[in-house]
Amino acid sequence: MFVDEVDILVQAGAGGNGCLSFRREKYVPRGGPDGGDGGNGGSVYVTAIATKNTLVDFRYHPDFKARRGQHGQGSNRTGQTAEDLEITVPIGTLVFENDGDDRRLLADLAEEGQRVLVARGGRGGRGNAQFVSSTNRAPRRTEPGGSGEQRKLRLELKLLTDVGLIGFPNAGKSTLISRISAARPKIANYPFTTLTPNLGVVSLSGDRSFVVADVPGLIKGAHEGHGLGHQFLRHIERTKILVHLVDVSSESGRDPVEDFDTIRDELRRFDERVAAKPEIVVATKIDALDDPARLDALRRHVRKKRLPFVRISAVSGEGLDELLETVWRGIVAAREAAVVPEPEPTDEGIDLLTPARLRHDA
Repeated sequence: MFVDEVDILVQAGAGGNGCLSFRREKYVPRGGPDGGDGGNGGSVYVTAIATKNTLVDFRYHPDFKARRGQHGQGSNRTGQTAEDLEITVPIGTLVFENDGDDRRLLADLAEEGQRVLVARGGRGGRGNAQFVSSTNRAPRRTEPGGSGEQRKLRLELKLLTDVGLIGFPNAGKSTLISRISAARPKIANYPFTTLTPNLGVVSLSGDRSFVVADVPGLIKGAHEGHGLGHQFLRHIERTKILVHLVDVSSESGRDPVEDFDTIRDELRRFDERVAAKPEIVVATKIDALDDPARLDALRRHVRKKRLPFVRISAVSGEGLDELLETVWRGIVAAREAAVVPEPEPTDEGIDLLTPARLRHDA
């Protein structure tokens, strides 16, 4: 089951109480106070890992609570600090503090190993040995452990993939991903066969590979909540390139040029930055092409926009090799464009550190 939005409750552990104790040994009169401090409670962290790709686990386990710290003991023994609780999520998860109508972004976990503190454990209370003074040699004062923080969180997943397949329902996205990767999505000849995104790893010669996501079909008005696309449009926000599949056969009963423009308009209305991503237009189902004029019209329209154009048949395999090489060149170009050179030191000799540089220095 693919789940990309969940609400969870996290509770950090409380601190242990300070101890009230006096040293009492034979032949040691007036041993004095020796109550130890309580241990700190466990904090709660959210960490991104590569082995998860869905938030389904949280649907059945929405509550997380860290352990409390141990209480202090006599002989100046400090209570043990509780272990921190690590909550693992897929890479690409956004963590929001969900306080009623007010939502605040705590972290965008876009890289493996990134973690964020979402609830701090309570501090251990002080034992009576901490309150000794020149005027109070036998204090009976202690402190209780502090309470751990509690937060309601909203987790939202935005898939991190190299390629996003977009297009109308039944444009051939599921068939294509099943031919170029090991993914086995449900394939049928009716709209909205694909109800959740499908991920596949495509392997090419020379140890080249990339990840592709089959996003459920978009329709006109998807950005306003029509159809299923509005639930998954955010998953293409982080793709490097878009592969736009357009059905050129007469089976759909729609005009390919109009389909192309409709999807482009939906992307623009959803987010201009998504619409500006590198795009490859793919004419699909050419094995069922009964009117070559439909293909020619789409080709001319796409070339006016200076976009790469490839024609394929996912059923027969025609054009797939050309498509994959075109996609790979687009990925390489996108990766190179995303590399930001490190800034030069300022005149004052202070480095302006990028996130990548900070990670390197750490």
